[in-house]
Formats: sequence, C-alpha cells, structure tokens
Amino acid sequence: MPATAFPVTHSRDSYELVGRRIQRLITAPKMQKIQVVTVARNDDESPEAWQRVIQEIGETCGVRVEHLEGGTVRIGWRDYCDA
Repeated sequence: MPATAFPVTHSRDSYELVGRRIQRLITAPKMQKIQVVTVARNDDESPEAWQRVIQEIGETCGVRVEHLEGGTVRIGWRDYCDA
C-alpha cells in the first residue's frame, strides 16, 4: 500500500463519518420539529473533514449555518431561516 493511501482513505472516512453524524442529528424527530441543531466538531474528527461538511451544508438552499464561539455551528432550515 502506498504511503499516501492511508491519509486519503482516513480523510474520506472522516468526511463520511462527520456527514453521517450531522445527518443523524438533523433527521432526529426533535430536531425536525424545531428545525435547528447546534453541533461542534468531535476531537476524533478531522478539522478538514469538518470544514468541508459544514461548507457543503451551508451551500444548500434553504439552510443557514451560523458560526458560534468555540467552533460550534448552528444549522437551521425552513422556518428557522425565515425567523
């Protein structure tokens, strides 16, 4: 296995794990009701993967990403964005 294969795989896995974790939070019934979630990067998640996921979420129509203190973000959609 080439030396560069592990970081690329790890990075992709980290990106996918971050995306899945945030997706689970967003699709939780309670979050669907209030249409906003506040989330922070876990220590075991790559900062690059975290930034990429948050950037892509922010580029989604009808979604607002607010950067809060300490690296936390608030993701809102639908009515929350209109408020």
